[in-house]
Amino acid sequence: RQEDFVEHLFVASTHAHILFFTNKGRVHWLKIWELPQLGRAAKGKAIVNVIQLAEGERVQALLPVRSFEEQGYILLCTQQGVIKKTELQAYSNPRRGGIIAINLEEGDEVIAARRTNGQQEVLIASASGKSVRFVESQVRAMGRTATGVRGISLADGDRVVGMEILSPGATILTVTERGFGKRTPLEDYRLQKRGGQGVITIRTTGRKGPVIGVAQVLVDDEVMLITDGGKVLRCR
Repeated sequence: RQEDFVEHLFVASTHAHILFFTNKGRVHWLKIWELPQLGRAAKGKAIVNVIQLAEGERVQALLPVRSFEEQGYILLCTQQGVIKKTELQAYSNPRRGGIIAINLEEGDEVIAARRTNGQQEVLIASASGKSVRFVESQVRAMGRTATGVRGISLADGDRVVGMEILSPGATILTVTERGFGKRTPLEDYRLQKRGGQGVITIRTTGRKGPVIGVAQVLVDDEVMLITDGGKVLRCR
């Protein structure tokens, strides 16, 4: 469709599974062969046609899983700064209409889901321009219906806008509501304890507006910035 673009691309066999994590803290489970196979030039189908979403529910993240016997975890982060780590095997028994992935407090939403090996580093960023970097081992593994623990402490009116599992050699791209952006080396974010207020990743003045997203990028990547008015900018 016009102004649409590809955000996730992965290789999977027909016997693999795909997990759809929604803003309401639920996860939906499909096998790859259950997704409609279409030609190269086809537009595809809306996700609401293949999984059952409740009113106001939307998919926030999707993760491919070849086997639930694999070692590893799924890390969830919410808008109010809560983070939760659960073993991958906990998601192996699906139900029609989805299952609980995290028990959310009132008014909270899931904003990101990532696979980890248990020994990686995590960066959480907020709309006020703060971010905290910590080692994943500070978050203990919990059951699927647990609430999670504090990942970052937020000031009144602040909210989390992104979470990244860090890779060596990457940089962090931060973009604000009024179109300002900056790319910062990982070395500028010192390791801290989870649950703190973090450090400033960008100063959010009235001219810049709040942070609307962060992304881990490499020098060879390309970026697409899209406004709510439908304008698109693509750059290296």
